[in-house]
Amino acid sequence: MAKRIAPIEKNRRKLNLPRLLVFGFLFIILAGALLLTLPVAAEDGASTPLINTLFTATSATCITGLVVYDTATQWSFFGEAVILCMIQIGGLGFMTLGSALILLLRGDSSLSNRKQIAESLNMTDYKTAARTMKHVLLGTALFEGTGALILSARFIPEYGWWEGIWKGCFVSVSAFCNAGFDLLGTDAPFSSLTGYAGDVTVNLTVMGLIVIGGLGFLVWEDLYTKRRWKNLSLFSKTVLILTASLILGGAFFIFLFEFDNAATLEGLTWSEKILTSFFQSISPRTAGMNTIDLTAMTEASQVLTILLMFIGASSGSTGGGVKVTTVAVLAAAIRSVLTGRKDTILLKRRLSSDLVYRAFALVFLPIVAILICTFLINGIEPEISFLEALYECTSAFATVGLSLSVTPTLTALSKVLLMLLMFSGRVGMLTISYALLTDRRKRQNTLRYPEGDILIG
Repeated sequence: MAKRIAPIEKNRRKLNLPRLLVFGFLFIILAGALLLTLPVAAEDGASTPLINTLFTATSATCITGLVVYDTATQWSFFGEAVILCMIQIGGLGFMTLGSALILLLRGDSSLSNRKQIAESLNMTDYKTAARTMKHVLLGTALFEGTGALILSARFIPEYGWWEGIWKGCFVSVSAFCNAGFDLLGTDAPFSSLTGYAGDVTVNLTVMGLIVIGGLGFLVWEDLYTKRRWKNLSLFSKTVLILTASLILGGAFFIFLFEFDNAATLEGLTWSEKILTSFFQSISPRTAGMNTIDLTAMTEASQVLTILLMFIGASSGSTGGGVKVTTVAVLAAAIRSVLTGRKDTILLKRRLSSDLVYRAFALVFLPIVAILICTFLINGIEPEISFLEALYECTSAFATVGLSLSVTPTLTALSKVLLMLLMFSGRVGMLTISYALLTDRRKRQNTLRYPEGDILIG
């Protein structure tokens, strides 16, 4: 009996959380792609090529928004519903949804249930994990539901009851999950929200959903339970400060760069210019919707957008990028080096060296991956400029979805490269490495080499 049990226990140990995340996302992507290949999923009733359904499923599950087809004109209601389901699963995370199901069916009485719920939310406190999970589900339903009601009320007079409600629900979920998909291409394919550049209701609702989804579940819980600034955690304070700074700073510079651009802001009123500047500052933080023609923006604005996309949203949120807290830790470490401090200090708190090493890896690895794919795509597609390739690759890795109208024209190999970037950006490069190298890391951690010295700088 012991001999039969041993292999089972060994397999259970091998199925660790990183591997579960990697294979779980792969399964969802493959299932979604196969469903989208069905003739019933396409508007014209024809089967869609697998490479394109794989790309669409990867983009939806990884909440990116890069597309090879216009969502509204290519897919039937069934296809759009499949995409919306993948967006919701990808936004909340299938581990979060699985833990929510455990909570509903089994409750939080056992330690193993509480532990799984905590791990799905990236929490260390098992005692409050179940309560946080309930708040996550309720908050998601509240925010998405409120957004759907507001947007539906705005779209119904224009599109009719059924289509207006469906568009409102779809855009609300997509905006909250920072996915970038929309169903407004019926006016003009790939138009996104350009027809609503001056619409205060649509802009404020979508921006609000993007920001709330990008703050993250743990920040919600902290704000709900603590409610006073001085009681908030270091994580929440850092997220809120940097989010506000990036939104205000991004809006200021986009307003400055595009003010007299005849193709973007010049023809708008002052209020519309300010509204559009804020939207284009918020959306690159992984939402992927736009209210102006991105290809007509100045190169300075496009480079700024790449930077905002790379930074992204908050850890534990529906957004992507390297995350604002990662950038904050790295900036604090650089400041410590420049000022001659031994410790890394952030908001009067000392950070561990392990945290700094992780932050460095989380920034360095994506830069390498993005540059490699940029050079490859720039070589594969000679008609695409380096800036356009860099824009698309950064958008893919940061799971943003903004595009300079390049993605639909790419060859199959370039699409595969973008899919790999989207997947690694959503699951996480460190998570993938942990999934592949767990056993090797355990062996290496037992070794300790003699200290050496080397010149740098």
